[in-house]
Amino acid sequence: MTKNYFYIALLAFLFFSCKTEKNATEPKGIHPKDYPYIESFHKGLRLKASGRVNEAVAELEKCLNIRQDDDAVYYALSKLELLRGNDLISSNYIQKAASIDPDNTWYIQELAYMYFETKAFEKSVENFEKLVKIEPRNVDWLYGYAEALVQAGQASKAIAALNKTEEQIGTYPDISIQKHRLYLSLNKKTEAEKELLVAKEKFPKDPMLIATLVDFYFQNKQKDKAVTMLKELVAADPSNGRAHLTLADIYQQEGNQEKTYEELKLAFESDDVSIDTKMKILINIHEASYKIDDDLMDLVNIVVTQYPEEAKAHSIHGDYLLRLGDDKGALKAYKNALDFDKTQYPIWNQVLIMEYQNNDFNALYKDSKVCLEYFPSIPTIYLLNGISSNQLKKYNEALDVLSLGKELVVNDKPIEAEIIGQLAEANFGLNEISTGKKQYADAIKLVPGSSLLKNNFAYRLAVKNIDLELAESMIKQALLAGPEQAQYNDTYGLVLFRMGKYKDALELFTKAHGLNATDAIIMEHLGDVNFKLKNSVEALKWWEMAFERNNLNMNLKQKIEDKRYYDEK
Repeated sequence: MTKNYFYIALLAFLFFSCKTEKNATEPKGIHPKDYPYIESFHKGLRLKASGRVNEAVAELEKCLNIRQDDDAVYYALSKLELLRGNDLISSNYIQKAASIDPDNTWYIQELAYMYFETKAFEKSVENFEKLVKIEPRNVDWLYGYAEALVQAGQASKAIAALNKTEEQIGTYPDISIQKHRLYLSLNKKTEAEKELLVAKEKFPKDPMLIATLVDFYFQNKQKDKAVTMLKELVAADPSNGRAHLTLADIYQQEGNQEKTYEELKLAFESDDVSIDTKMKILINIHEASYKIDDDLMDLVNIVVTQYPEEAKAHSIHGDYLLRLGDDKGALKAYKNALDFDKTQYPIWNQVLIMEYQNNDFNALYKDSKVCLEYFPSIPTIYLLNGISSNQLKKYNEALDVLSLGKELVVNDKPIEAEIIGQLAEANFGLNEISTGKKQYADAIKLVPGSSLLKNNFAYRLAVKNIDLELAESMIKQALLAGPEQAQYNDTYGLVLFRMGKYKDALELFTKAHGLNATDAIIMEHLGDVNFKLKNSVEALKWWEMAFERNNLNMNLKQKIEDKRYYDEK
């Protein structure tokens, strides 16, 4: 039994007029035979009344130096020490006062509550028993007595005390619920149920009564009654999100999807259900691979609207949009999440990978730099920053960041090989050809089965128009592993183009375009090879299509303006 009911009782006492202090016996006075004693005592009381606690304590302690048998002094000191936060000293003083005057109601009351607060429940019961014998109709003491009995494990006596309380104030939901739980502790289920049903007749729409009945029926496997009570509960308390969640679960078990979503939406709109509970539901649905429909997106949108500054709300929004194939919307949602919490690496990783896949190297460069500030020990981030630096022709920056990332790699050959491959790209960009070639060879030696590294090495050699036999060997190996990779077919086409085998190159470029019809580089290559095959009109068409997708390519712009082929710069 929690202390909440105890404090509810005290609140109830204010409304149901039990005049405890007026009926209690006042502390006895002091006989005026010792004037210094009287002077210190009254001075202490005046100081206490003016809030000068420490000075009041000092004056009253003077009294104790003169007399040690005055309970009023101990009582006053107990109150003062309580104000000073000295609970143990305060309790010692009140116990001393009670030992001097054991029949004083004030002292008994103080002891009853003090023992309750210090969890000495048996002693609390003893003192409350004295109080209720003195004043059997005092609601506050009756309820305190019942609470002490509950905590002392005396359920039957507690029920009796609560019954006496009800005789004074009538039936009230919190008392009925208290008695219900006490009956359950005694395994008296019939009485426990009856207690709630009787109270419900008087308070038919009380949410706590109905909710307690719902729990009781579910625990006792009376599902039909529980569901009936649940429906009454949401009618009486429409904002009870947990009740709506339970109903949603029941409708889900019955296969009623329309009702399930109806209750879920009501639950999600309620502040009664925490964001973590809502997130758990959405994650479970997402992981269960349910088809994402409008109803589910409504739930996600409710969470985003309710918690616009919660990263987790935007993150789950991104997950659902990604499942729907809305990559652009998903990326925006993930970035919104990072606006509110930059310490979540899984969100960063999703953002960086999507920017990489979108070839948005400006965004990747900027965001990976910020990510490194929060996660300076993850090699993958250095790799992605290095890739974006290379793509933006910031080769020296790429060398710096990739070298740092390489030092952080531990027992991860694929990542180490990728980093070394990007170091090679940076060196090729700086025309450090021999260094670049060696680094690509080292990377491939680390992961001999990496088709991507072999493709990239072959492509770089073809761009530089060097070691074309080596380039052809590398790209053939890559194509064996991935014959339907547009990038690999394009690379092989470029190698053949450099070798002057234009018809074979056209065939491979055409295949690459069929596999990826949006790649501007493949379109440019189709223009190049058509120009070499004397198909100038066709060449211009492909160059213009490529320029529409990449208008920053100045070499391509020159080709279009002059209607002739230029080697890549």
